[in-house]
Amino acid sequence: MAKRLLVVGAHSADFVWRAAGTLAIVASQGGGATVLALSYGERGESGSLWKEPGQTVENVKRIRHEQASEAAAIVGADFRCLDLGDYPLVITGAAMEALVELFRDLAPDVVLTHTAKDPFNPDHPVASEAVRRARLLASGAGVASAFKRITPPDLYYFEPHQPELCDFEPNTFVDITPVMEQKRRAMGVMTAQSYLQSYYTDLASRRGNHARRISGMQEIEHAEAMQRTLPLVVKSL
Repeated sequence: MAKRLLVVGAHSADFVWRAAGTLAIVASQGGGATVLALSYGERGESGSLWKEPGQTVENVKRIRHEQASEAAAIVGADFRCLDLGDYPLVITGAAMEALVELFRDLAPDVVLTHTAKDPFNPDHPVASEAVRRARLLASGAGVASAFKRITPPDLYYFEPHQPELCDFEPNTFVDITPVMEQKRRAMGVMTAQSYLQSYYTDLASRRGNHARRISGMQEIEHAEAMQRTLPLVVKSL
């Protein structure tokens, strides 16, 4: 069954390193793939753009929007941004309302976001908490409510840059072998952080090795690791 996937990042490029392959897989299966950035990462995630003479915040935002939109399109996803600002990312009441409303409009089956802990990036845990709260508010905890509610979506953390320091426990591996070239192309668009391209290409290979050893599926060459945060509810094992 085709699923609706929502990936929420603190900054506009976060999705491309951590979940571009998963987005491409969902899109290739006829599902809906949406990327939501809470900010453009114009202050803390756009280092090379600020080396340009006369650079401005608005121009950096414009470039980041164009790049993220192009990268998302490569993997078959739509891109949206709430433009809340970064370093620090602050979730106001209005921002939370907008996030909850987006959850209700999209009614995703699966949501991916940051881990709750990240000692190196102050915005990532803020985004994680906002997503977890919005999910609960939009679903009404799964019971009848006085407002429109959605079926509670599955919630996963995508892999952080320093997984061992973020309490990240990979318990789900997505085979992205068929779409790895799309992920490479999408990463190549994000020129403000080009130094991350080789790291995440290598990581996909390492996670592919883990996925092969776990599953015995020898055809897997590249994978993305996720951490499922909720128990599975099944009819039978």
